[in-house]
Amino acid sequence: MRFGNRRKPAEILLVEDNPGDIRLTEEVLKEASVPNHLSVVWDGVEALAFLRREGKYSEVPKPDLILLDLNLPRMDGRELLAVLKSDDMLKQIPVVVLTTSEAYEDVIQVYKLHGNCYIVKPIDLDAFIEVIRAIESFWLNMVKLPSA
Repeated sequence: MRFGNRRKPAEILLVEDNPGDIRLTEEVLKEASVPNHLSVVWDGVEALAFLRREGKYSEVPKPDLILLDLNLPRMDGRELLAVLKSDDMLKQIPVVVLTTSEAYEDVIQVYKLHGNCYIVKPIDLDAFIEVIRAIESFWLNMVKLPSA
């Protein structure tokens, strides 16, 4: 779906435990050409509660896109991805893995678990900003998403 032609903003769920990465992602997406609403959770357990609309998350919107870090507390991104892609209510939500891991084993595992994209977070600030802009451009402007 081309969000630029919608009245409703794109719903993005960021699953990230690094405050710096959260802040940068928030800032870049505030400037995005596509209207969006970013929700942030800190770990896989909280992400599952959000996605299943449990407890304090009972009224949250279903995300159109998930940005997922791999190295998270309580339930890591690999475990969360496995749960998401085996759940009939959640498996159609695209998951972009955005992580510092360059390990070949992680790349293979994410795609075996049906992750939609694997991006290594750049260390350089300008490169990180470009990655977030590229995600926005591709996933929110070009791709037709199975919107809720």
